[in-house]
This record gives sequence, structure tokens and C-alpha cells, in this order.
Amino acid sequence: MSADLVAGACALARQAGQAILAVYASDFEVAHKDDASPLTRADLAAHGILVAGLAALPPRLPVLSEEAANAVPADERRRWRRYWLVDPLDGTREFIKRNDEFTVNIALVEDGVPVLGVVHAPALDEMAYAQAGQGAWIEQAGGRRRLPGRPAPARPVVAVSRSHRDADTARLLAGLGAHDTLAAGSALKFIRLAQGRADLYPRLGPTSEWDTAAGHCLLTESGGEVFDLGGRPLRYNQREGLLNPPFLAVADAGAGWPRALSALLPAVPGPAP
Repeated sequence: MSADLVAGACALARQAGQAILAVYASDFEVAHKDDASPLTRADLAAHGILVAGLAALPPRLPVLSEEAANAVPADERRRWRRYWLVDPLDGTREFIKRNDEFTVNIALVEDGVPVLGVVHAPALDEMAYAQAGQGAWIEQAGGRRRLPGRPAPARPVVAVSRSHRDADTARLLAGLGAHDTLAAGSALKFIRLAQGRADLYPRLGPTSEWDTAAGHCLLTESGGEVFDLGGRPLRYNQREGLLNPPFLAVADAGAGWPRALSALLPAVPGPAP
């Protein structure tokens, strides 16, 4: 994989971020999709930029975006060995609340594994990116530095969603013992883990594959992992649908979090259809 591909994905993320911020500064309207999730002009503007731009990057791979996922039949999608997986505006609820915690997510998935990931937070001027075997990096305030992750400490910091809470996660936190929490929206939680600012992100409620793939790449390249509740690394484009199973994202892949937390986790579900 060439450095040009990473640079191209980052450039498109910035372009999409600029379009998002233009809407963010306006008096925008909020519509809703069939599943009742919110939708704005910013989602659609970023979608148009990313789908056209990524499809034009050599080697001209297919693009699966949240905003057009239903247009691609599952039997066609599952034949793709390499493809771009995109969330044009992750954290639309945060965008609507105007708390700045929304991101543009771009992943290149190969044989079910994210091998390139870009998570750009335009309102925070954070650009995190990773490439398989090349580490994870962040550009912020004019500087660039490696994302180090960190070994699991005795008192972990747990990243929690700012807008999505559920009873299973509340029970896990209640039984975890001494810990601190860090609330963040969208894929920023993956950046905080890769930065070494948090250690564990349990997500026991529903997410889609475009929510996690880019951040997953950041984590694996900074020493972390995203596990399902059975302790297996999360994989993509393996199921008929595009929903993830519940998962544990961790900054230290060797810390044994799935086993350590097994008594606090819901029963491991059977294979998804």
C-alpha cells in the first residue's frame, strides 16, 4: 500500500470536514432516516465528496458509505476483497448538539481487516490515521506525533459514549472496580484509546461497521484491538448485515480484557445472520 493512498484519504477527509463545518456554521435543518437516526446536509455533502474522491483513487476500489449502504446488495458486497468503508459524519447527534465531537471516518478493508484508517475531527482540528505495519499517527495544532497507546494500568480509564448509554454498560461499570471515565462522542473514543488517554471502550449496544473500522485500524497500529465478547478480533463484511456484535475496544491488546470482564458481560450471542 502506497503512502499516496494514505495521503489521498487524509486529503479527502479534510475536504469533507470543511464541507461539514460550512453546514455546522449555518442554521441547518435536521431530517430523519427510516430508522429514526438524524440526517443533515452535512452528512450528505461529506458523503458526496468521499464517495467520488475515494472511487477515483488508484486502484479504484468500491466504496461503501453509510448514506448509501442499502444500495449495495449483500451478495455483491460480500464478494469484495478490498473496499473503502466510510462514515461521512460519525456523531450526527454531537453535530446537532454543537459540541464539536463528530468525525469523518474512512477505512480501507482487506479480507475483513481494516488495513488503513483515517479519523478526522474537523471542529477539533484532529487528524488521526494509520496504515498496517506503519503505526498510527495524529496531526494536531500544526504538529505530528505517533499514537502510542499504553499498557493497562491498575486503575483504568473507561471511554464512554456521550450520547448512547445502555443498561449492560452501566452494569459492567458498576462491577468493574476502581476506574475513571472519559466521555467522548463518535470515533473520538478510538483516538483517545490510541493516544493513551483511555484504556477500555465497551460498546454493548448496536453499532455499524462504518462506525468502527477506521478507529479499529488506529487501535491495532497503536498496540490495541477491538474484540467481540468471545475474545475474537472484530472482522468486517463477513455477515449478511452490517451491524457489529457487541465489542470491547482496548488500548492494550495483551491485557486480557475479554477474559477479565467475562462475568460482567452479557452472554456471547450466536453467529449473526
